[in-house]
Amino acid sequence: MLNDVHETRNAPLAPLTTLRLGGPADRLVTAVTDDEVVAAVVEADAAGTPLLIIGGGSNLVIADAGFRGTALRVATTGFDLDGTRLTLAAGENWSAAVARTVEAGLAGLECLAGIPGSAGATPIQNVGAYGQEVAAVLTEVIAYDRAERAVCAIPADDCGFAYRHSRFKADPGRFVVLRVRFELEDAGGLSAPIQYAEAARLLGVEPGERVPAATARDAVLKLRTGKGMVLDPEDHDTWSAGSFFTNPVLEQAEFADFRDRVAHRLGPDVTPPAYPAGEGRTKTSAAWLIDRAGFAKGYGTGPARISGKHTLALTNRGGATTADLLALAREVRDGVRDAFGVTLVNEPVTVDVSL
Repeated sequence: MLNDVHETRNAPLAPLTTLRLGGPADRLVTAVTDDEVVAAVVEADAAGTPLLIIGGGSNLVIADAGFRGTALRVATTGFDLDGTRLTLAAGENWSAAVARTVEAGLAGLECLAGIPGSAGATPIQNVGAYGQEVAAVLTEVIAYDRAERAVCAIPADDCGFAYRHSRFKADPGRFVVLRVRFELEDAGGLSAPIQYAEAARLLGVEPGERVPAATARDAVLKLRTGKGMVLDPEDHDTWSAGSFFTNPVLEQAEFADFRDRVAHRLGPDVTPPAYPAGEGRTKTSAAWLIDRAGFAKGYGTGPARISGKHTLALTNRGGATTADLLALAREVRDGVRDAFGVTLVNEPVTVDVSL
């Protein structure tokens, strides 16, 4: 056992996730400093023990059988703001950190308010919402490189950021995030330009305009709360991993086939959502696909159901198992594929299970 590190055997993992699902880990280690995180990783690697990193638990779907290995809970803290430069420890609560930057009058993260989880997870998924994503303001990730067996600094240009993707997600076993650094904007208390149409409408501005950063944050929190995307322990409609599926990005031929299927199924006057996603590629809406394939808000009769507030969230209504959740996810995925020829991809990380 590591010195001064809290360790539990046969430790329940469900309480450490926002879905409240999954069986126990053989061993749970809680680390509160970067050195403890590194020491736990080094120990597991030296022993050849499978290792599961847990931060805020908002993006994990863990098998009912649990995890046969060491689960490392990263509970480090640290919020260092120097002018417009922000450094967050991986274990810092993300939503609370965003609130502090807004209180400091800085722009760049305000539309990422209310997202559950920890700071260390944000570069892995390239977390984004309402027209902002961390890649736009992140400057550097400090991580332990398990291949090189050393702590390294990875500049943003080397992070391989794309839509809900990064080099960390592409090579999930290599890096353990320790710190994340950002360069924010001092716009005199104003937000970054509002990019997302739904947020702009709520704020009563045109896309591209700025509003007070706190006003933008409050609007985003209102939108997220209305969709059940702000965690509330008393509301099972928020017992989810957020958006369960990513928005599909389709090549030109794929999008043409998709559009034809929409016309055949829904009528020639129905136009599916379409957003430019790079040369020859188009992004469409997973929520739109799910709803139009016949899976409405609240769909399901068992303990795992689609949220009553948002079709992208799959929720644990209490007493669900991971098997229940995955059965629902497969039903939705297969139904969308059969209806529109588009295969949805899960956003949460699955642990010893697969969709």
